Amino acid sequence: MTVRTYGLMGVDWEERINFDRLRRERLARAKQHLQESEMGALLCFDMNNIRYITATHIGTWAVDKLNRFCLLPQNDKPIMWDFGSAARHHELYCPWLGEGRSRAGISTLRGAMLPQSGRAEDVARKIRIELEERGLLGEPLGVDVIELPVLFALQKEGIEVVDGQQLMQNVRIIKTEDEITLLSTACMMVDAAYEELYRTMRPGIKESECVGIVSKLLHDLGSEQVEGVNAISGERCNPHPHVYTDRVLRPGDPAYFDIIHSFNGYRTCYYRTFAVGSASHALVDAYARCRDYLDASIDMIKPGITTAEVVEKWPKAEEFGFPDEEACFALQYGHGVGLSVWEKPVFSRLVSLDHPEVIEEGMVFALETFWPAADGWSAARIEEQLVVTADGCEIITRFPAEKLMVAGSRYYTATGPLPTTRETESHLNRSAEGNRQAAVAASARAEGANAPT
Repeated sequence: MTVRTYGLMGVDWEERINFDRLRRERLARAKQHLQESEMGALLCFDMNNIRYITATHIGTWAVDKLNRFCLLPQNDKPIMWDFGSAARHHELYCPWLGEGRSRAGISTLRGAMLPQSGRAEDVARKIRIELEERGLLGEPLGVDVIELPVLFALQKEGIEVVDGQQLMQNVRIIKTEDEITLLSTACMMVDAAYEELYRTMRPGIKESECVGIVSKLLHDLGSEQVEGVNAISGERCNPHPHVYTDRVLRPGDPAYFDIIHSFNGYRTCYYRTFAVGSASHALVDAYARCRDYLDASIDMIKPGITTAEVVEKWPKAEEFGFPDEEACFALQYGHGVGLSVWEKPVFSRLVSLDHPEVIEEGMVFALETFWPAADGWSAARIEEQLVVTADGCEIITRFPAEKLMVAGSRYYTATGPLPTTRETESHLNRSAEGNRQAAVAASARAEGANAPT
């Protein structure tokens, strides 16, 4: 299997992403899992689940409002209640929904509507009517996420509410052919963003400027949403703060980035680490260690192995300076990627050793590793997205990451180019060779007998 990446628009002369097939296959998976469950119907407020089931979308501004909702009854088509005029728009432009299936309906706007307005009760009444008409009122209703007033109103209508979130996670864990193509296309766009970032990054540029460069290029290419760009540099690299600032990049800095965006709803989670101008030996060593852990886990991926087997290749929390697995959660990590950035399966020593998940063909997930450098402040972070194939996996994140890359200006001295591997701690009262030897010795001590195999 080779994952193909096409152009960014549809054409009549080449079969690319087949959106009709995408809609049919997603809905079919949801209906099949619902049929196999105890639930009489599934009620969704999560915009990603709504999109999966109904193929409707009204902009990323609405993603956290919980004001739209859809109902998927057993052996029936979904019903969509949408934000004001969006319902009329879907009647006109979303014929796959069917006549009368796109309706106006508003929840509480995360509590912004006064409780006395009765919006929660109105939602519950709408759902009760549909369940009653189909003889499903006595069956459990699966719900993915919900506001408490709506939950209470549903219960007051005599509806038994159960967890529908797990059902939708299981529906979405295996990707269709078109979902995989969309995910690969989203990664292609980040390949281009890293190329632009590599060419632009230099001492004097701020983390926030790097975020702006990436965001503009992705939007120019057709990104639907730049959900986040983690831009972390210098002493901020260790420990990982998970948020960018206005810090200015300096010569010799480590800098790592996570680019999270979506193309037609399908997301990326894609880390790369660079050195700015030059790299210390400590950072080079940390990067090699980080890459070794990542490669060891990727080499294992194929259908039938478990998440527990993968995370056993990763270091324990205590080996890189944390008291337990919860304290270092997501530094050595893996997670499904699809319409949202964290889906099943999850790879973490916190949960996977005791509760393993079996890897299957058609899963798409990201694996990411981290390693702190022996200098005490720099660190490396790398992540790859991959598709599980019949006999292994295919990596769909293609910007080079086999070895640490140095970005920024090439400096020249009177005798030739300045080395790109050099110590930045020139303020210390010892030679560069002394710095190198100290870093190597500290790194060797940290590795001990726990280096990956």
